[in-house]
Amino acid sequence: MPVVGHLIELRNRSLVAVIAIVLGAVAGWFLYDPVLDILQEPIRSIRASGDRTAEINFAGVASPFDLKIKLSFFIGIFLSCPIWLYEVWAFIVPGLTKKEKLYSFGFLGAAIPLFLAGSTMAFFALPNAVKALTSFTPEGGTNIIPAQDYLSFVMVIIVVFGLAFVLPVLMVGLNMMGILSAVRIQKSWRVIVMIVFLFAAIATPTPDALSMFFLVIPMMTLFCAAWVICVISDRRRKKRLIAQGLWVDPDEPID
Repeated sequence: MPVVGHLIELRNRSLVAVIAIVLGAVAGWFLYDPVLDILQEPIRSIRASGDRTAEINFAGVASPFDLKIKLSFFIGIFLSCPIWLYEVWAFIVPGLTKKEKLYSFGFLGAAIPLFLAGSTMAFFALPNAVKALTSFTPEGGTNIIPAQDYLSFVMVIIVVFGLAFVLPVLMVGLNMMGILSAVRIQKSWRVIVMIVFLFAAIATPTPDALSMFFLVIPMMTLFCAAWVICVISDRRRKKRLIAQGLWVDPDEPID
């Protein structure tokens, strides 16, 4: 396909993706009230405890409308993710081999539900995160939180949890391409554990260990499952290459 043809296809697929996000944002507009009500639950729990005042503050006249627009589009991006991710995949896939197409399709099929699962898990960690961070408020102080800041904080937590759940899929993808073997993963398990804990500590900016373990436990479970898949994949690859007389151990040192 000539360059102009690729540009036309890129335009058409981008248009479909944008329309999907806009339609998702329209649905998000109607879901705004129940979603915002869920997101405000941590604030209400602080207020209900009676320890201090906690409120979401709308500083400007247009702030409520601005927040509704942003949250609607945020909801729309999540609702339409299967469509716009498919458009990205469909644009890339013609340049891939048949084997690479299968890998990329499997990656999408696993990444989307895992990203949504991670984002859902964020809702369980969010109350602890908000409670822990606001616990540093001095006695007699109040938490009047700007609505935009609160929404940004929530979005970061949700996206980070979602991406964390996708990392093991990336590990499997690298193994399928022959870049990362199960033996190397096994040898580096201490490093992986350290990285997971470090990532969880940074991703959950709270002093309590509970919020961090909300991310550590599922991530370690997924990494273990990914390692098992890599072991099975390596065994199949080894048998195939041995049968073809092409087997070379990638982890064997060269003399």
